[in-house]
Amino acid sequence: MSPTIHKNTLLESFAKDQVNVSLGVKILKGVEIVHIAKSAGYDSLFVDLEHSTLTIKDAGQICIAALSAGVSPFIRVPHECGDGMIQKALDAGAMGVVVPHIDTVEQAQKAISITKFPPLGGRSITGALPQFDMAPIPPTITGPLLDQSGSVVALIIESGLGADNADAIANLPGADILVIGCYDLASNIGTLGEWDHPKFLCCLEKVAKACKKHDKHWGFGGLEHRPDLMDICVNEWGARWILGQQDFGLLLKAGRENSQMLKMIQKTK
Repeated sequence: MSPTIHKNTLLESFAKDQVNVSLGVKILKGVEIVHIAKSAGYDSLFVDLEHSTLTIKDAGQICIAALSAGVSPFIRVPHECGDGMIQKALDAGAMGVVVPHIDTVEQAQKAISITKFPPLGGRSITGALPQFDMAPIPPTITGPLLDQSGSVVALIIESGLGADNADAIANLPGADILVIGCYDLASNIGTLGEWDHPKFLCCLEKVAKACKKHDKHWGFGGLEHRPDLMDICVNEWGARWILGQQDFGLLLKAGRENSQMLKMIQKTK
């Protein structure tokens, strides 16, 4: 039997020209979140190590469970976390890393370099990888398979400078996906809360056009409150990865709705 790598649902969605929707994991450490996400219909997981207290061990356990469940896991690493953290995230079982605050070509190249194996990058070789169910497979086989589908590089554009450089960033070999962090982008360019502002929409379109020009994919997070803008991003500008709400937000929303419904049962006298 030839060695196989776990499927990457994000790349499968791209190949079918379908939207891939991720559940954000920020506070729930147990692997139960994987099956909740699967039962809820999510395609992938967005495990957040940038804005959470989750450890790399927590993320690794979630990734291993997610691989077995067929819900591909991706890890957002902290800003300027260093090459070691990115490699740990991949070795822990992530099918790709999401690198925040990419403003320049140089920053993008650095992220690609530690994520991909030579000659494209300089990732260090190791064994016992969850992407291969810990099987003892030679690195001559695992390396190309990981570069092809098990080490996706998603670069988050969160500034006006990043949007201005999107064309050059998208042109880089190994820059697989550009992701727009809508809240930080809007904050950076001075339009936070003004989601229809021409300056904000221009940045979205710049990234979309850059990805289309260089045959790359793009996605976004932070627009759940604006279905109309999501419609434009997906159906007019070709976004195919949507970072959905995180676990705490969904729990809070459902909890509020449930508590309000229960309190309404009692009739006032």
